[in-house]
Amino acid sequence: MGLSVFLIILMAAALHATWNVIVKGGGDSAMMTITVTGAAALIAAVALPFLPAPHRQSWPLIASSAILSICYYVLVGQTYKIADMSRAYPLMRGTAPLIVALASTVILSDRLVVGAWCGVAVICAGVLAMTGGRKPDQAAGTRLALLNACVIASYTLVDGAGVRQAGNAASYTLWIFLLTGVPLVAWALARRGFAFRVFARTNWRLAGFGGAGMVTSYGLALWAMTATSVAMVAALRETAIIFGTSISALVLKERVDRRRMIAALVIAVGAIILRAS
Repeated sequence: MGLSVFLIILMAAALHATWNVIVKGGGDSAMMTITVTGAAALIAAVALPFLPAPHRQSWPLIASSAILSICYYVLVGQTYKIADMSRAYPLMRGTAPLIVALASTVILSDRLVVGAWCGVAVICAGVLAMTGGRKPDQAAGTRLALLNACVIASYTLVDGAGVRQAGNAASYTLWIFLLTGVPLVAWALARRGFAFRVFARTNWRLAGFGGAGMVTSYGLALWAMTATSVAMVAALRETAIIFGTSISALVLKERVDRRRMIAALVIAVGAIILRAS
């Protein structure tokens, strides 16, 4: 992995953490999730006419990824309703790379060197350490976060194969956002029409910023998957937890104790190991 790819993945991680903070801090997290995905879909609709269409063989994977992404965003909104971001975000993002690393070696025929496996393991260990000390009343949020980790691993594997067949990472990414955002917005208008319109008008600036961060973050990650191993990209993106933990403490005023800070440093060490592999 070259330095430029490494830095691009870190940028994607920071943007990912930022839009999650916007969703968590937006009041109604489910409504904000749909508003942000709607903004991402609008960005995609504007940009797609200027990009080449994905290759035909990638369309089944685009459709599969869109369905998985809808499930992901619904679970994000529901999880943040009942759980702190500083706990749920590490759990969602931290268990997915291990699933991806194990599955991608079989499904995508990726082969990781020993050092890369060590980096994956250290990152996952640090992330999971952040979720220790769980309280009984947080069990429901933990279950949703773990379920979403499985969804994240699934769409990561699908997209790792799809972006390689699409011929253009940008058009592949934007079609997914369009096919994800339109159904979610349509559902919100059908079920909570007036409330959703009021919410969107009030929060459109914040949602637009989140949507731009969402599109840019995943687009950069998908591009990186064309340049290096899917499992390495997926694992290194989990440094978003460092950004997410810091921002949730500063902006959302969530309590981040010494244990979680140490866990964040463990993740950073894992990223360095992965970078050196």
